[in-house]
Amino acid sequence: MASIISSVNVNGIRAATGKTGKGMLEWLVVTEADIICLQETRATDEQTRKALAPVLDAGWFLAHAEPGAKGRAGVGILSRRAPSRVRIGFGSTEFDGAGRYVEADFDDLTVASVYVHTGEADTPMQDEKYRFLGELGAHMKAQTRDFVICGDWNVAHTELDIKNWKGNVKNAGFLPGERAWIDEMLAAGYVDVVRQLHPGVPGPYSWWSYRGRAFDNDAGWRIDYHLARGAIAGRAKQAVVERAPEYALRWSDHAPVTVQYR
Repeated sequence: MASIISSVNVNGIRAATGKTGKGMLEWLVVTEADIICLQETRATDEQTRKALAPVLDAGWFLAHAEPGAKGRAGVGILSRRAPSRVRIGFGSTEFDGAGRYVEADFDDLTVASVYVHTGEADTPMQDEKYRFLGELGAHMKAQTRDFVICGDWNVAHTELDIKNWKGNVKNAGFLPGERAWIDEMLAAGYVDVVRQLHPGVPGPYSWWSYRGRAFDNDAGWRIDYHLARGAIAGRAKQAVVERAPEYALRWSDHAPVTVQYR
């Protein structure tokens, strides 16, 4: 079973892999992760496999749910060994074709990659976000295997998870209903393993706007989570956000969130 799982919103797989000398492909060469959950590939399956061709040729396997709308969403799971089974979507009539969810089985472990769209308070986009979370939550509660679901949730759970929380209390990503959904998942037995390993501290943030000096000032959001349930949740022993050493070396506006499990 995998011991190191990483998750990252790549902000466009072709852009992330196209940054020569400082891009995603260079990171993939040195990462120790056994499984990597990807979000926002924003590319067809063919385009994604072409962008990742060097690592796929080197032996990595890819399970990918391509976007339902051009240039939006798209999620994948890269793994060093082939999963025994892959499922795209979670049985939703509305969302299974959107490219927001894929899961794969590795022995007695299921790993899922999810992308929850940003939403916008008091708009149909936010209503859609709540519908997605509702259906996803039901699927998560039904799991009986060891289960790790990683992704860009576009929700900061508590005031510790967003630098400027006071300025965002009425904005999507920090709305009471969104935060309550994470409470509900934790009450259902899921563990926010990064927070468990970094209790009571701001962050560690995983997303910083490209605007202004958000990255340099570490004015970020922690919206990329590993939620785990089952025996594996108690085996998380180390969690790091692989923040680029400087702005110029970023290949996404998110940083990989990597957890080592015993």
